[in-house]
Amino acid sequence: MTAATPKSRAVRLVIADVDGTLVTQEKVLTQRAIEAVDKMRRAGIALAVTSGRPPLGMKMLVEVLQHAEFIAGFNGGVIIRPDLSVVSKKLLPAEAAEQAVQIIEQHKLDVWLYTEREWFIRDPQAPHVAREQWTVKFPPTITTSFDGLFGQVAKIVGVSDDYEAVARCEKDVQQACGTHVSAARSQPYYLDVTHPNANKGEVVTIASELLKISPEEIATIGDMPNDVLMFRKSGVSIAMGNANPEVQKSATFVTASNEEEGFAKAMEDFVLPEQIRAAV
Repeated sequence: MTAATPKSRAVRLVIADVDGTLVTQEKVLTQRAIEAVDKMRRAGIALAVTSGRPPLGMKMLVEVLQHAEFIAGFNGGVIIRPDLSVVSKKLLPAEAAEQAVQIIEQHKLDVWLYTEREWFIRDPQAPHVAREQWTVKFPPTITTSFDGLFGQVAKIVGVSDDYEAVARCEKDVQQACGTHVSAARSQPYYLDVTHPNANKGEVVTIASELLKISPEEIATIGDMPNDVLMFRKSGVSIAMGNANPEVQKSATFVTASNEEEGFAKAMEDFVLPEQIRAAV
């Protein structure tokens, strides 16, 4: 783990990824993580959460992290407050959504389609469906066709355990759809396709404008390639120990894994003021 070094400006806001970062592999928010967030609050450091999950899939976090400034679901496609009121939403252009689905299908990935409040799939027995339902705590709607839905899409997910196919699909969607979408892997088996301004880099920009906090005073923490987008825009960036080497190289610091209290350790080592850090 990289040792802490003096920062030119104190951190005033932390933007944290969820899966692989804020929670364990079993999707548990540990007591030490909760205590770290409480210490942040007492030190005047705000917290925001961002994830590829739908907003409704993070209700359980809201109940614990009641002091979070906002939660950016769909990688920033829909941003809500802790009371679940909507701050902003960015839906995919209908033509781009349809094109992205076609490309994902050409790569033989399963397709999931999310609107603001619903999750549509074709095959309930497909890989990762059961796990996703357990994670987000609401069931998908089974459909034979996505026709009629493309005008209300917040996120499309391409799903496959063929990681190389997912990586190839990511590049093809980026090339074919250009500036009409943002396409990035949120897990090795998930390709997230959202509005071009719905990505974690834009979450930093939105947070800066919304909370009147300079990007240099924002710390970001995550574990996946799509988190690098927010690393590039924040003054301090922290990669999890479970992140791949390329993600770790993109960050200012590297902490422990999400199974080893990496989030809490990162707050203690790199974010909290020295006087509070000493009391940890």
